[in-house]
Amino acid sequence: MRKANLEDIKEIMSILRKTIKEMHSYHNNQWDEFYPQEKDFSNDIQEETLYVSERNGRPVAFICVNKQEPSEYSGLSWSSRKDVMVIHRMAVDPECRRQGIGRELMGFAEGLALRNNIDYLKIDTNSINEKMKRLFVKCGYHFIGEISFLGKEIPFYCYDKLLV
Repeated sequence: MRKANLEDIKEIMSILRKTIKEMHSYHNNQWDEFYPQEKDFSNDIQEETLYVSERNGRPVAFICVNKQEPSEYSGLSWSSRKDVMVIHRMAVDPECRRQGIGRELMGFAEGLALRNNIDYLKIDTNSINEKMKRLFVKCGYHFIGEISFLGKEIPFYCYDKLLV
């Protein structure tokens, strides 16, 4: 895992396009032509909060981890009121799935939080994104509730994890 840089944008956008195509194949419109966009990843890179996992010298997955908590989270009964890091914009190239990369990304986020003296993480996903929901549960995250998000009709499910 390493911090993403602007030279990674082409590969990140390729992973994004493949991921969106796959998501739409099972009617998950969590991501589309409006979100996320290249500017979102460029901002993440500028803020040094976007990371990539590489295989054979090229990015095959990305994850953004920062302290920016969506305002939509405020109505939920979270497990803690501690300082938190939030996982955003995470994907693994569909051609590289089933190799443990998703778990690697989640483990990286947890380690990053701990290195920043934060032992609490939050994350959300579209309620029909079964793959992500299974990953969250496998990694020890707990379902907190649902929110309306990004103007989407289908609700998003929110999860959290206390690391200590």
